[in-house]
Amino acid sequence: MLKELRIDGAQREDHDGGMPRWIWGAAAGAVVLAVAGGGAWWWLAGAKPVAVQTTTVRANGQGPAADAVLQATGYVTARRMATVSAQITGTLTEVLIDEGFKVKKGQVLARLDDTGLKAGLAAAEAQVRTAEANQGQLRAQLAQAQADERRQAELNASGMTTRQSREQAATAVKTVSAQLEASQRQIEAAQAQVRQARVNFDYATVRAPFDGVVTARAAQVGEIISPLSAGGGYTRTGVGTIVDMDSLEVNVDVNEAYIAQVKADMPCEAVLDAYPDWKIPAHVVAVIPSADRGKATVKVRVALEKKDDRVVPDMGVRVTFLAAKPKEQAKPAPGVLLPPDAVVDRDGGPAVFVVQDNRAERRVVKLGGDVGKFKLATEGVKAGETVVVSPPAELKQGSTVSNKE
Repeated sequence: MLKELRIDGAQREDHDGGMPRWIWGAAAGAVVLAVAGGGAWWWLAGAKPVAVQTTTVRANGQGPAADAVLQATGYVTARRMATVSAQITGTLTEVLIDEGFKVKKGQVLARLDDTGLKAGLAAAEAQVRTAEANQGQLRAQLAQAQADERRQAELNASGMTTRQSREQAATAVKTVSAQLEASQRQIEAAQAQVRQARVNFDYATVRAPFDGVVTARAAQVGEIISPLSAGGGYTRTGVGTIVDMDSLEVNVDVNEAYIAQVKADMPCEAVLDAYPDWKIPAHVVAVIPSADRGKATVKVRVALEKKDDRVVPDMGVRVTFLAAKPKEQAKPAPGVLLPPDAVVDRDGGPAVFVVQDNRAERRVVKLGGDVGKFKLATEGVKAGETVVVSPPAELKQGSTVSNKE
């Protein structure tokens, strides 16, 4: 009877500690879900962008002038530039220049075919020699006429000749003297023709009108050049273009609303677009008294106080007009300028957060002396990089950031 009171194991409910096992399984699953949810919340919270304020750092000594009045843009222009041509029409036999050549005043640039001009000069010189020979013959005739006049005067005094013969001798002297005077004028005319022929002959040689640099070569050997356009496609009007580099200046357009601030001799700083780190001292030459109605600007001439081979015509330039001429300063210390609020003390040393690809990167920096209201960083950050200003406490290495509105 006691044996019949046992409960079969297959019919017994599965208990553990007084509770069914399915209850324990459900509780364990809830715990796992809670942990996973907390981890996901933590990850999402960490990935949420941190709103920050940023600024781009610059190298020491590259900031705008503190006493800048206004800025304007323009171009480098040459006050002295010439397209060199011959004064006569002819065929080029020699071209001695090319782009970039430096030339001196009077230097030969090209030569034209001078065969005809040389023959004309020779003919004019021959005319001079012929006139001089005729003059020599007339001088001899004059001497003979004067001797005859003296003899006729002696004979007339002794009564051995007539008065008419003496008068004829005197007339002969006057006639030859007039012919001699005419021959002198012929010689002078022939000499003038020689000078003209030499000038024309010299026109066959094209020379530089001033010192400068050749910026364009416009003709080749064998082409015909002329001081006037012939209306066809085979005649050139110039050999090349020469620019006097010492005459380079800057022409800028200033908004007419600010033109009253620009005065003659006003100090300036010019920065070429091609060399943004090079500041060229300059000053205002004149304000051109004419406005552009379309652009509402007034043109201002600015002279560069330092000449350099890097400055060439038609370069873009930005001019900063200054209230006072900048003082000569020593070369600035190398490094970049940081806003004081960008530098934080993390892990026992100065550091900044640099933003790259919308993520913050903590960098340890080495600080030098203060430069005005900025801190000079000699190591750890480069010019042109973006740093966080007043980094918040939650900003960490690798945090995603977004700019504050």
